[in-house]
Amino acid sequence: MSKIKARRGAPYARIIGVGGYRPVRVVPNEVILEKIDSSDEWIRSRSGIETRHWANDEETVAAMSVEASGKAIAAAGIAAEQIGAVVVSTVSHFSQTPAIATEIADKLGTDKAAAFDISAGCAGFGYGLTLAKGMVVEGSAEYVLVIGVERLSDLTDHEDRATAFLFGDGAGAVVVGPSEEPHIGPTVWGSEGDKADTIRQTVPWSDFRVGDLSKLPLDSEGNIKFPAITQEGQAVFRWAVFEMAKVAQQALDAAGITADDLDVFIPHQANVRIIDSMVKTLKLPEHVMVARDIRTTGNTSAASIPLAMERLLATGEAKSGDTALVIGFGAGLVYAATVVTLP
Repeated sequence: MSKIKARRGAPYARIIGVGGYRPVRVVPNEVILEKIDSSDEWIRSRSGIETRHWANDEETVAAMSVEASGKAIAAAGIAAEQIGAVVVSTVSHFSQTPAIATEIADKLGTDKAAAFDISAGCAGFGYGLTLAKGMVVEGSAEYVLVIGVERLSDLTDHEDRATAFLFGDGAGAVVVGPSEEPHIGPTVWGSEGDKADTIRQTVPWSDFRVGDLSKLPLDSEGNIKFPAITQEGQAVFRWAVFEMAKVAQQALDAAGITADDLDVFIPHQANVRIIDSMVKTLKLPEHVMVARDIRTTGNTSAASIPLAMERLLATGEAKSGDTALVIGFGAGLVYAATVVTLP
């Protein structure tokens, strides 16, 4: 039996640059209320959301990703040609093939970087970060670009009172590179497929094939609705509040630190009430800065954590070298949590 040669990269990995892009158009709750029977007060009390960004025709998944990635690469102080792999997490790239990551890698000017998409919903950034860390340490890439990007306005039922106000668009990106010390902790991740129906697409794409269209939903004017994201809000809320706090604590334990050691908490921006409940359950000290980017960005799924990270650093609410707990959770149901040093 022949021996297979092993390859080793850096001792450890870390995030060395972050960038974000939010679409130009800012959409206040008043616009959402044009199609649903609700109020600005109700939306704010239930979600914390005041505004969100919606992309125009030019702000495609690829275009937003390139903008965010360019900022992350510049912040990392490297050239695009040094990127060895591009990992894109999204649920709103509607072509099954090819992966949008290949187009992004080309537009950025990488030197034939490996490129692929992953689909892990709101936990997608954590999944991508874990893959990137492994690539850097294994030696298959010196620098890995991880992108979370969504155009969830395309997957929103604007007549659904339960979800019409939730979603926004945007892209966040980080560059993961080599480190002599550990700056990305062990990942605590998993799935609970028995709860898959709690966050789902309203109808599968296959139902749009020529044939019986009677199963397709119609809007108030009788037109066939585009597939949208729907959810069982109360079930998701209970799961996130009670189960994800446990996962977050496991990530702290795996990293060998306590809540007192944290500087920053960056959870998936799903709902301010979920965030506040997790802060309470984890008993985070008052000195810990908590990301609440959802107020003006909405729920951007895979993009929410890197976008929140970028904003905290840009505003000075967090600084380079801070220790941050990050956790993503959502459709699947899936989750991923880890502790990182901010770039």
